[in-house]
Amino acid sequence: MFQEYDVIVVGAGHAGCEAAAAAANLGSKTMLVTMNMQTIAQMSCNPAMGGIAKGQIVREIDALGGYSGIVTDLSTIQFRMLNRSKGPAMWSPRAQNDRMLFHLKWREMLENTPNLDFYQDMVKGLIVKDGKCYGVITGMGHEIRAKSVVLTNGTFLNGIVHIGEKNFGGGRMAEKAATGITEQLVSLGFESDRLKTGTPPRIDGRSLDYSKMEEQPGDDEVLGFSFTNTPKPKTQRSCWITYTNQQVHDVLKTGFDRSPMFAGRIDGVGPRYCPSIEDKINRFSERERHQLFVEPEGWNTVEIYINGFSTSLPEEVQYEALRSIKGFENVKMFRPGYAIEYDFFPPTQLHYSLETRLIDNLFFAGQINGTTGYEEAACQGLMAGINAHQKTKNEAPLILKRSEAYIGVLIDDLITKGTQEPYRMFTSRAEFRTLLRQDNADLRLTEISYRLGLASEERMQRVIEKKSGVESIKKVLKEMSVEPNEINEWFNQINSSPISEKQRVEKILLRPSVELNELMEVLPKLKTALGSFDRETLEQASIQIKYDVYIEKEKELVARMSQLEELIIPESFDYKKIVSLSNEAREKLNKVRPGTLGQASRISGINPSDVQILMVYMGR
Repeated sequence: MFQEYDVIVVGAGHAGCEAAAAAANLGSKTMLVTMNMQTIAQMSCNPAMGGIAKGQIVREIDALGGYSGIVTDLSTIQFRMLNRSKGPAMWSPRAQNDRMLFHLKWREMLENTPNLDFYQDMVKGLIVKDGKCYGVITGMGHEIRAKSVVLTNGTFLNGIVHIGEKNFGGGRMAEKAATGITEQLVSLGFESDRLKTGTPPRIDGRSLDYSKMEEQPGDDEVLGFSFTNTPKPKTQRSCWITYTNQQVHDVLKTGFDRSPMFAGRIDGVGPRYCPSIEDKINRFSERERHQLFVEPEGWNTVEIYINGFSTSLPEEVQYEALRSIKGFENVKMFRPGYAIEYDFFPPTQLHYSLETRLIDNLFFAGQINGTTGYEEAACQGLMAGINAHQKTKNEAPLILKRSEAYIGVLIDDLITKGTQEPYRMFTSRAEFRTLLRQDNADLRLTEISYRLGLASEERMQRVIEKKSGVESIKKVLKEMSVEPNEINEWFNQINSSPISEKQRVEKILLRPSVELNELMEVLPKLKTALGSFDRETLEQASIQIKYDVYIEKEKELVARMSQLEELIIPESFDYKKIVSLSNEAREKLNKVRPGTLGQASRISGINPSDVQILMVYMGR
């Protein structure tokens, strides 16, 4: 019934979709197996992509030839560039999306991807022999063979849904859990553990009084995520802001004795940076209110997502608490919020390629590795799909460094440090964030993807033209001079010091209150010289000039750090023989098996003296 595939991807969430697309686009015969074809790329929680650091990841996925950025742009109902008041290293794009359109566009793109087949069934086990994975076994009893398998099971592995005192098996509301895989992997020697996540109630937007809330419109210009010419929406939908209050908190507290979290019915650890509303009012009891974002779920639906109100309290408590929120007095609830508990496998059991250490040809991506968030899952899926293909072709895996991409930071954190709670990406996790900006993801990564065969010729040509354009703009800015009489009147208007002699435009641009687009309006000769360049290229040149000193300093730091990254530790290195290492250091080094001294230095519990000892033993 089934041919043998190069790559099988299990699960069609954000990780699975990117993995399947990457493997197929690279030329592997790929099978995507999902329990429900109608929920491909389902936005299980909030209908949004991007945000702080997550927006950078989506742009990196796009630069590498993934689909998430394109699908996001095609389904955007509101776009905002967050942190504009800070430096460009902190700017993060975020889109509110049409939930149904997002799923439909993903499915459409996958169905139009060559080399990709689909099958609807649950995968209950793997075909494993002599430490190698050769395919999957489905719930219907079918064996589908492949050279590589990528598991992207999300929250479905032995998932349990909790609402108050009720609980039942499920990977999402109204969808059954996946069983069998955890038990088999544990029998093969894998460690597993439990995590928890949650989602807010969904409500009827027609029952809300928006006049009592603060409107939050989108940006005037929709910049989007994809570096391609993907169409952007001409209009946008507003979101709204409201707040909890003491009455809301008092109502919620009446359900604490029936809370699955407080009653100990949930063993899994929840996401630290996205706590439930009951956790917030318990941990931050001194706060009189908490902000809530009222977010529409699409263009043509009245369904509303209440961002900030994740809960697993009993339905009647949720409903009464919602009615006490300003603007929600007559609220109608479509469905309650709930918590979900699921299995994951500590990611220290993986190689940097996301292939498991115990079983060859088996890759993990997404929440199975302990992460939370669509973006974190999608980038892992992309990398696992690429590397599953590479493995079938006996080619070297693609491994991104911490200095090359947020994706590299995420995977290095997971492999090196593991995680005891759902891992979420932040800009603060990246030590080289001045280099890893959202605006230059294409300049950083497209060439890597093009060499692999994933990024198209058109994408590569676009990057070459952008680089050339940036250099041309910088040349103009370095060579063009401005007389005092051309600029001083404007300086007075913006409360900036006037100049007394001719000055290069480049130097003027270094002033914090001066932006290139404004300068072009003030200086007609500059607008004439640069008028043919698009906004994206102009912005890139401006950032490179304004932040040149910081960028160069970070490059120097990367160069120094890379010395440790180049010192390879043999896979067979025996840490037990180094008696000068502490017991903790020997234990952790032996467990993680770092590939380089750089990785070893980032393991929690390994101190600089341990690294020095390793260098001595390696003859360095």
